Amino acid sequence: MNQRIEMLPVDDTGNRLAREAAHRRISWPINLTPSSVAYVSAGHALILGNERDARRAARELRGRGLASLTLAITGPADPETEADDETLLADTRSLACQTLTREQAASLRVEGYLGRFSVTLGREQPLNLGRALVDREYFDLVLDLGETPILALELPPPGYVTLRWAEPDRAARLEAFADLVGEFDKPRYFQLNHDLCAHSSSGNTGCTRCLEVCPADAIASRQGRIEAWIEIDPFRCHGVGSCSSACPTGAIQFRLPETHRQQETLLAWLEAYRQAGGTLPVVRFVAADHQASDDDPAGHVLDVPLEELGAAGHDQWLTALAGGAAEVRVQRHPRMPERLTAFIDDQLALARALLEALGHSPERVTGLEAGDTAGRDALPAHPPLVETPLAFDTAGKRDHLNAVLTRLLECGKPDGRRHAMPAGAAYGGLDVDSAACTLCMACVAGCPTPALAAGGDSPRLSFREADCVQCGLCAEACPEDAITLLPGFLADPARSERRVCHEEEAFDCIRCGKPFATAGTIATIKAKLADHPYFAGDALSRLEMCEDCRVRDVWRELARDPESQLKV
Repeated sequence: MNQRIEMLPVDDTGNRLAREAAHRRISWPINLTPSSVAYVSAGHALILGNERDARRAARELRGRGLASLTLAITGPADPETEADDETLLADTRSLACQTLTREQAASLRVEGYLGRFSVTLGREQPLNLGRALVDREYFDLVLDLGETPILALELPPPGYVTLRWAEPDRAARLEAFADLVGEFDKPRYFQLNHDLCAHSSSGNTGCTRCLEVCPADAIASRQGRIEAWIEIDPFRCHGVGSCSSACPTGAIQFRLPETHRQQETLLAWLEAYRQAGGTLPVVRFVAADHQASDDDPAGHVLDVPLEELGAAGHDQWLTALAGGAAEVRVQRHPRMPERLTAFIDDQLALARALLEALGHSPERVTGLEAGDTAGRDALPAHPPLVETPLAFDTAGKRDHLNAVLTRLLECGKPDGRRHAMPAGAAYGGLDVDSAACTLCMACVAGCPTPALAAGGDSPRLSFREADCVQCGLCAEACPEDAITLLPGFLADPARSERRVCHEEEAFDCIRCGKPFATAGTIATIKAKLADHPYFAGDALSRLEMCEDCRVRDVWRELARDPESQLKV
């Protein structure tokens, strides 16, 4: 099934008809009425930059409907630039202005988004610049003309505009800046389920994948008294989608449209395409805006239009292969943020490593550069891996992915070994040191997935590798340091089977006979508390009692000798 094939004659007209039939039968899912967030801007603008550029910008922005203009001079005018006309200072003298020293400029801090920018000076006792200059808590807009922006982000928050005075499109950008007055709505791109999140448990930090891939820095870890949690700022979020694709548990779900609807529609397209007589289908993942500017691809190319390329990762790419696609191609587009580009590259490396581990050619998934129409339309070098539809009967992201991996495992040539994956991949097992493990189950309590489980009435710890996302919370929670993570993908059906990591005989209460601990745990506790005065003499036997019988025994002794508690 995995052999390379010769270039076969392909009926492109027939493939185009098959593609049209698939599109007619199933529409790509969109959110017609998505939840949204609203920005309200009255037009109070702050301009940052050297004195000449800031005053030039202020002069051009006057009379364009902005409520107020405030200047924060972060440096002297560039001595090498041509002197401005003599009226510049006079035209802007009436504006609120603060000239900052070098130290003050270095401590300048900007936080927020359109309609709510907090700008402060200083670190120990920060001065609110809005309150000091214009008697406002927040600025609505910030124009940063500095050589190094205060917010050096790939995707800055709405309302924060960086501009160099010499840029050729300066006039158009200043006009667009002045238009940011009024009320604006933006979709709330994501929903977050904290119950599924593997970021933190019992004060320990686990998965941080979403924090590492957001080019807008819209995701933060918030620390409470005990637990930390992930928070997504919907006002700063640009909907890139990489956080949803990077999340191994499905805690972050893309809403435009939902990920599972994308996968279901893609599989339905492939089945409809096949039934209509289409051959050698190639699935191309492409940003919808870029697709709109494309010319018509070859008939065997099925396009998956995404709000942004990061909204689909290796799980969706492999779903396409498990559903009958011959190959998957990921089309980059111009002006992608660097962090998104790095994320796509990492996902491509992961998908190819998984395919190789499963016994398939890694060339089935490839990345295309922007404008590469020849690569887009090339015939696939391999036939489809499967000829029957793939149906999902599971709801969770990890369950979907495991169904895909199982199918690819069944039609591949796995070698049963553990294969190295790119750093940070959410695949792997763990090793439990039986000599150190006391079956306290702290690891089970901290595990955000069903990977680790207790034995019910029996003292047993079991593990299912297919559910493990390598967050490390189990190893962090283990008081005996008995757990070691084993990164890598196990190319064996055994990864989906639950195995026993450690078990012991139950220890029965010496009073009521109820099993309440393990024999090893009781022996360890007795050894550690042998010299404690509370358990001196016959009282040591309390450690061999369940919690109920232990309390009863203490109360009986107090009834016989009320002063006995004073001896402890």
